[in-house]
Amino acid sequence: MINPTKETYEFVRSLCYYSGEPEEFVSDFWNRLIAKEAVYEEFEVYRLTGNFPCKVNVSGITVVDIMIWQIDHFKAFMDRGLYDMKENGDKMVLMAFDTMLKMMDEPEKYLEKFQGETGTDYVDKF
Repeated sequence: MINPTKETYEFVRSLCYYSGEPEEFVSDFWNRLIAKEAVYEEFEVYRLTGNFPCKVNVSGITVVDIMIWQIDHFKAFMDRGLYDMKENGDKMVLMAFDTMLKMMDEPEKYLEKFQGETGTDYVDKF
């Protein structure tokens, strides 16, 4: 059983603030995070060390895999001028953990996206 800390909650709030997420997102993300002990523990390791232990996975996909997948998407969106991500590492980390939480609840939906959607440019993509 996890023991959520005030420090971790404040870290979530700061990540959300620097990511431009509204207060409603903070509450929703926090509640989903503390409901998944293994993801909370991985998030806590990241908060304390800046490292990803990658112990939690859905069908072998870890938070780092999700970050790489999302970075690929962010780059494609930026190339097309559709998304103002720039260099927002806080948002990348936050969205990776958010996606992991969602993926744990709906693995098929997210595995399909993960396997079928890439941001990589290739001939005849668009």
